[in-house]
Amino acid sequence: MSSEAGQPAPAAKIVVATTVALSFISFWRGAAIVLSDLASSSFYAGGIAEQAVGPAAPWFVLGVMLFSFAVRSIYMESCSMYVRGGVYVVVRDSMGPFMAKLSVSALVFDYILTGPISSVTAGHYLGRLINEISAMAQQDFRLNPYLFAAIFGVAITIYFWWSNTKGIHESSGQALRIMQVTTVMVAALMIWCPITLLLKDHVSLPPPPVASNLRFTDESLGWFKGTMWPQIPFVALMIAFGHSLLAMSGFETLAQVYREIASPKLKNLKITANIVCTYAVFSTGIVTMFAMMIIPDEVRK
Repeated sequence: MSSEAGQPAPAAKIVVATTVALSFISFWRGAAIVLSDLASSSFYAGGIAEQAVGPAAPWFVLGVMLFSFAVRSIYMESCSMYVRGGVYVVVRDSMGPFMAKLSVSALVFDYILTGPISSVTAGHYLGRLINEISAMAQQDFRLNPYLFAAIFGVAITIYFWWSNTKGIHESSGQALRIMQVTTVMVAALMIWCPITLLLKDHVSLPPPPVASNLRFTDESLGWFKGTMWPQIPFVALMIAFGHSLLAMSGFETLAQVYREIASPKLKNLKITANIVCTYAVFSTGIVTMFAMMIIPDEVRK
């Protein structure tokens, strides 16, 4: 017993969890993740808005992109005030459970809707491009663009699901490479579009964003159809602005990447948000304006 009493007690093993063991991402990777969601809307937001409100739509899309800077400030304040616990928890703590349920419902609807639309739209572009290249090469090969777009959309959705299962650090690297390629495309458009406009005989801006230039359809009016509300200029402008909000879809990803951004978090979040908003103004707002000025009306319809 004396020998056992003289032996030192075994040391207890304690594991201290610190942020050293975690892997954080830079603000460039954070911006790439947000833009992979936000910038995908640039492929179709302008066309959908034009179908809903008429040829003045590019002004509203550009206005939504400028409005994103105000939304950026709200996200930054929210991220600094509340511990991230998901959209429901943050909205519940700030505005109550009812608004939290509405926010989560809108977010789920956004995720389910915009992902397939973006991938299918990209499939349409790619399918039409392949057919045009085949025709220019005087080949008989043709794709069914609708079938190709559907298959392409399913494949892209599965790929990004598989990519996201590997973790945000791995997927953020892939998002960064995607945005690097996309940036080259946007830069080419920002050079090519002004040159094309300079070579055209007649160039005109889209109609001013006033109530008299709005052309609503029955679908775009929705519940307002047959009422006096669309006749009120302010209400008409709000309806048009609402139909253009799709251009900002995906911006909520900014709050989700906040907890993954490296320290100093708030400073890097601000840099990330500024990169995202500035990029979106050019890639969505200005490019949509150029498209309206270059592509003839009969081709767009």
